[in-house]
Amino acid sequence: MLFNSFSYAVFFPVVCIGFFLLDHRWRWSWLLFASCFFYMYFKPVYMLILAFTIIVDYVSALLIERASTRSTKKAWLVASIVANVGVLAIFKYYTFLNDNLSSLFGFGNNENLFPALEILLPVGLSFHTFQAMSYTIEVYRGNQRAEKHFGIYSLYVMFFPQLVAGPIERPSELLPQFRMKFNFDYDRISQGLNRMLWGFFKKMVIADRLAIYVDSVYGSPESYAGWPLIWATIFFSIQIYCDFSGYCDIAIGTAKVLGFRLRENFNFPYLSFSIREFWSRWHMSLSTWFRDYLYFPMGGSQKGNLNWILAILTVFAISGLWHGAAWTFVVWGLIHAVLYLTEQSIGFKVRTIWRLPLVFTLVTFSWIFFRAESWGDAMHIVKNILPGGGLIGVPNISVQSFMINIGLIIFLMSDEAIRRFSSYGSANLILPVPRLRRYAQNALLASAVALAGIFEKQSFIYFQF
Repeated sequence: MLFNSFSYAVFFPVVCIGFFLLDHRWRWSWLLFASCFFYMYFKPVYMLILAFTIIVDYVSALLIERASTRSTKKAWLVASIVANVGVLAIFKYYTFLNDNLSSLFGFGNNENLFPALEILLPVGLSFHTFQAMSYTIEVYRGNQRAEKHFGIYSLYVMFFPQLVAGPIERPSELLPQFRMKFNFDYDRISQGLNRMLWGFFKKMVIADRLAIYVDSVYGSPESYAGWPLIWATIFFSIQIYCDFSGYCDIAIGTAKVLGFRLRENFNFPYLSFSIREFWSRWHMSLSTWFRDYLYFPMGGSQKGNLNWILAILTVFAISGLWHGAAWTFVVWGLIHAVLYLTEQSIGFKVRTIWRLPLVFTLVTFSWIFFRAESWGDAMHIVKNILPGGGLIGVPNISVQSFMINIGLIIFLMSDEAIRRFSSYGSANLILPVPRLRRYAQNALLASAVALAGIFEKQSFIYFQF
């Protein structure tokens, strides 16, 4: 079920009413039922895959906790990780691996070593897989007690606000909340709804409007050169940010209405002074996941410069592959790795204003490989992206529509700059203002969504990951 759909407009109030009317003892079962319905709305068969990983990790955690030796604990952890990664490999990477192995061993005769499978990637598979893996790893490390209540654990994996595209929660932060009693609180619900409204604005008004231009150019990049490629790449940079952070705003706001607290996932990433700072502000739940469960176990910078370089390259390459089963995603990750390593080697220390547009430009350039549909498309864009040709240059885009896009970007970045560099400093939602002004502000946002939003059920970009 999409957040930006009529179905969700009906689903969410029903869930909230049921949640607050039910006795606290039964709320977890209501949320679990709602989460199952939410996920099965995409495709019911997906539920079988999710159920398999839930059962495997639930049982593995119990066996890890009961094991008397470290080797036995590790064996059950490995079994859990293999099961999770195996599911991910089959449904997300089978075709990619098969094609590459065929090219490697078939020397270009394009004969597949294994039979082709028509597999549809389950929505949000990478997200709930990583969340489940963090649970068993933390149980193995002794930082988390194994959850005995199967329903509560299932809800931890399936909690509908963040089930499909995060934020990726940690068990110590989310599991205890399912046993807390949350009362109806007007101020908290108002704040949650405000957050949701801001998310809908970013998704439906900014991201989906920018997508029209981006899809036109990136859909057939060989037809364009110069300014259209530049604008499409800049627009995609803003589109993916508003699309993904908009989803997170809706997820965090949805959870807050019910009383739950989800972790922040974005903190003004395009106003960063360095690539390192960018990754501390962009998709923070994934960045910290790779830091804690891959970078640190590899030794990080504690085992010398060579190990540090290898760890950075590995983390960014796998991060790229996590986003998509294509070499363009790996290249996107490695570009960030090279930028990160170069930056750390040079040793940027002083924050100067010119570094803001520099970091934004470098990050935006890397998005070419993320958005391009093939390696050939990416290379064409890179070779032909220097300024030239018509300023707009896309037949189905009017000057008025183009200028609206520019205005929306200016509005967004101005608002973020005020919050980023003022004393308010909150990533949550615009500026704190008196209640009457907040009502007026929300009315304007709601009007903007109603009048300028795209209501054609545009899926969120990160659903495909």
